[in-house]
Amino acid sequence: MCGIVGYIGKQPVKRILLEGLKRLEYRGYDSAGLTVYAQEGFQLAKTVGRVANLTKAAAKSTFPGTLGISHTRWATHGGVTDANAHPHISSDGKIALVHNGVIENYADMKRFLTTKGYTFSSETDTEALCNLIAYHYAKETEGTPDRTRFFTAVRKSLLHVEGTYGIAVLCADCPDEMVGARKGSPLILGVGTGEYLLASDVAAIVTHTSNVVYLKDDEVVHLTREGFQVMTTAEYGVEAKIDQVTWTVEDAELGDFAHYMLKEIFDQPASLENAMRGRFSDDGSTAKFGGLNLTPHELRQVDRIVFTACGTAWHACLVAEYLIEKFARIPVEVEYASEFRYRNAPLDKNTLVFVVSQSGETIDTLAALREAQRKGYRCLAITNVVGSTIARESDGGIYQHAGPEIGVASTKAFTSQILIAAMLALYLGRMRDLSYADGVEIVKALKEAPGHVKKIVAQAEHIRSIAAKYAQHADFLFLGRQAMFPIALEGALKLKEISYIHAEGYPAAEMKHGPIALISEQCPSVFFASSGEILQKVVSNIQEVKARRGKVILIHTEDCALPDGLADDTIVIPAAHDAALPVLATVPVQLLSYYIALERGCDVDKPRNLAKSVTVE
Repeated sequence: MCGIVGYIGKQPVKRILLEGLKRLEYRGYDSAGLTVYAQEGFQLAKTVGRVANLTKAAAKSTFPGTLGISHTRWATHGGVTDANAHPHISSDGKIALVHNGVIENYADMKRFLTTKGYTFSSETDTEALCNLIAYHYAKETEGTPDRTRFFTAVRKSLLHVEGTYGIAVLCADCPDEMVGARKGSPLILGVGTGEYLLASDVAAIVTHTSNVVYLKDDEVVHLTREGFQVMTTAEYGVEAKIDQVTWTVEDAELGDFAHYMLKEIFDQPASLENAMRGRFSDDGSTAKFGGLNLTPHELRQVDRIVFTACGTAWHACLVAEYLIEKFARIPVEVEYASEFRYRNAPLDKNTLVFVVSQSGETIDTLAALREAQRKGYRCLAITNVVGSTIARESDGGIYQHAGPEIGVASTKAFTSQILIAAMLALYLGRMRDLSYADGVEIVKALKEAPGHVKKIVAQAEHIRSIAAKYAQHADFLFLGRQAMFPIALEGALKLKEISYIHAEGYPAAEMKHGPIALISEQCPSVFFASSGEILQKVVSNIQEVKARRGKVILIHTEDCALPDGLADDTIVIPAAHDAALPVLATVPVQLLSYYIALERGCDVDKPRNLAKSVTVE
């Protein structure tokens, strides 16, 4: 949540901050602000609403300077107001601060600082930290050089913080310095030529440099115009490792698409190809992964797998459960990360834990990872972001290589995750009792998936016409069986996220155990069907809806033998192996949700109350 951009260098800072915020707006868009160092004090602009509003407000001043910090907010403490927008300035005017995270003991800080004469003008937890840094700065001895005073004040203040933070800080007495720190919220240092940037995501950095340092928890970075130094809050020196960002700014551009969500839906053939590239054996009978850090012998000892994630990634875990149990015959459990971290779940000694997070920064998933590791379990990750906290702290894992995903509603990251789940099921199955012939068949099916997805997205206008018929309905049901049940859940979530329509996903057979009471002409049902042993069961479920005058949108494979007139509207997808089918079935509901939201006039890429990466609890 929230986007931070800071800059120190030689270029005019206002443009850099605003451009960076625009690239991070998917992290929060309730309000935005910036402050630039000036000789007469901090020049500040902040406003509720989008970065475009801030751009207009900032146009009223030149904001001369080459040092500044900025922020786009997803509100936690305090309503969406100008006063609560970041940056915050300490009441003595000495410290400017932007913050991502939650300061849990801010009330105690505030009470203490009030007794010391500091005042508050917002409802935020952040302002308490800002004033605390000012307090420690004032306490430092006057004979100490300013650079040491400022950095030390930030470091000492952070020792008193309970909670999470990613911060960028300026001091009015220090025209050539910036300090950043993180704990639980991502913060990245961009290392350029004669310039440095701090940001909560590499998207704000790649226009300036591909050299980055991924700060770790409890690390504080001190930036000057000559260089940088990283230390821990406990005052230990850190040797910073500079990594290379592997994607370019063009990868995150809209191109000819109206929205990032639509672009990323159409990106899926390429993202699926990238997820598979180099990951099949030479004989084409199994998958291979280079980063699991487990030998085949160790994997053979695993007799239970626990997947844990949040939101869309949790749905991907449910698909993994179906596929791994079917093809590898290993029992799988799926846990909400937000529950797992607080639940004392009994785990067998031969349990393997997978955590799944597109960003690699999801705070609940990170906490679940740490809890499982604390208990001595081997933990692997499936994530899309190289250098993310989850990627660094896990014992091994699989990168998705889906490229940057900017749309708040996940699309290509989800299909990448479920494709990797299918490859993992194949990999584990071939170690056990899955035959060579079955392995070859699955590999062939997975390699065909990108081409099949191209055929589905080519039906976009047909799906748009269906969306226009149903856009004004207030309720939807999504119904599927077996591995299509998680896709039903995902379809319902997508519709809720971006169109604000109430939608629920269920196993199709469970409809008659309660949800059938909702069936009417005003509550359409989206069904998934494929050829096989349960097709007739799904047909019976559809007929139960039709008997009650419910409208049916049917997504089915082209090889299904279906009665004439079974559904009101149909979307046909290519026939595919069970291992690949969840990927294909997902794409139509992504497009359906997108076009329904468009019909309703919703802001598809920035749905209300949501942000892309959930880094606060």
